[in-house]
Amino acid sequence: MYTTKFYSPLRGVRSFHSSIVRPFTIPFLPKIPQKPGGVSGTANDSSYMLPESRAHGSYHWIVERGLSLMVLPLIMVPLVTTGPISIFADTFLSLVLLGHCHIGFQSCIIDYVSERVYGKVHHYAMYLLSLGTFLSLVGIYKLESQEAGLIGSLKPLWESEPVKKKEKIVTGKTI
Repeated sequence: MYTTKFYSPLRGVRSFHSSIVRPFTIPFLPKIPQKPGGVSGTANDSSYMLPESRAHGSYHWIVERGLSLMVLPLIMVPLVTTGPISIFADTFLSLVLLGHCHIGFQSCIIDYVSERVYGKVHHYAMYLLSLGTFLSLVGIYKLESQEAGLIGSLKPLWESEPVKKKEKIVTGKTI
């Protein structure tokens, strides 16, 4: 029987369908070798349950949602008011933004640099995040006590005049 074969430059490439799900990996970080399928033991073994902790459970979600809801009104207050805002409101805005960013970066580390795959690198990333948050707290203290505060430092960006373009002079003509 005569059959024709379709030859295409994209013959072996599946453009819109992938039957293999490839997890996100960071190429330059050392990984711990994983068992096939990522399964430890058999299907009849009970799974390992982490100890219950309200700090990593419901309280964590309440704090995260609270910080997310506080960010928008606190950012709107300095934009709506014409005069300077109080030191308390400025400090509170800085601390809420810092907490919101800390929880967001912590979630990224937990999701993409998992302890199961990367081991100690996960712990190092968490320590670096904590160190960066502490240094940011020191910076907020210095900004609020010795400088004009967060809003005082950012207001000149909105109040300055637009930059004028320089005129080019080519053979005595202004362009």
